[in-house]
Amino acid sequence: MTVRPYIVVLAALAAAACQTQGHDRTLIGAGGGALAGAAVGALTGDSDDGVDMRQRALIGAGIGALAGGAVGYYMDRQAAELSRNLEGTGVAVRQQDEAIYLRMPADVTFRTGSAAIEPQFYGPLNQVAGSLREYPQTYVDVVGHTDSTGDQAMNQRLSEERANAVAQYLIGQGVHPARILVVGMGEMQPIATNDTPQGRTANRRVEMVLTPVT
Repeated sequence: MTVRPYIVVLAALAAAACQTQGHDRTLIGAGGGALAGAAVGALTGDSDDGVDMRQRALIGAGIGALAGGAVGYYMDRQAAELSRNLEGTGVAVRQQDEAIYLRMPADVTFRTGSAAIEPQFYGPLNQVAGSLREYPQTYVDVVGHTDSTGDQAMNQRLSEERANAVAQYLIGQGVHPARILVVGMGEMQPIATNDTPQGRTANRRVEMVLTPVT
């Protein structure tokens, strides 16, 4: 499997995993395809014996895996509670199979060109953090996106910084760092045209993908 250059792993995550597992930990990302079309459960890592590294770290932290019919019920409950708690915040919640997608648009997250979380974003993030604490048996992929304005390298860096800011905030709210993977996609996955102000606003976003620990 090839390590993609746009995958950024939290230093805190790696440190926590080393403490939990007693050895080095590497996460390998697999990109490709807009999030609207596919789950990002593939954004996990494989160890040399085929065991998912995040799962290994969570087991070491006392967080067990879901099995069988419990998976669907667990994810359905979390999706329903997130939809209810995030109603009216501007954060879109969508469930597809066993994955939950949260889309956080630019008008409630970050100012243009900034990776500093806007004050109005703390409320929705607190709701998400509360859900993640209540439902610890989910992985959390935090994915940053930008529009195509400006330099591509700058957009890549900005998308990483925004995703990292969200992930660090969740960790500060008590979400175990071994659950989290941070990904910067830059301008590579637009969901609207970059030819209009409205389209560029839609493309500047942070998304989370929650998938079950199985």
